[in-house]
Amino acid sequence: ALQVQPSARRMGIIGPYGDRLKIAIAAPANKGRANQQLLRWLAEALDLPLQQFELVQGATSRAKRIRIRNAPPLLAQRLRHWDRMP
Repeated sequence: ALQVQPSARRMGIIGPYGDRLKIAIAAPANKGRANQQLLRWLAEALDLPLQQFELVQGATSRAKRIRIRNAPPLLAQRLRHWDRMP
């Protein structure tokens, strides 16, 4: 689960936010722009095709759930590392 901070000065992982991972996105929360940029950022950061990412919950909320189709086996380990970042 993710917590998204739209309209941020810098994009990237902020760190744990309760039981979520907080990510800053530069795009405003307007007409789905932040959601689109979040998915593009995740695809680039994880080096996976954008088509594998789907926003399944939180289209109009900062709290989001993302599905990654056909995720490689080592992806879970990489995401756990992200969760421990300061």
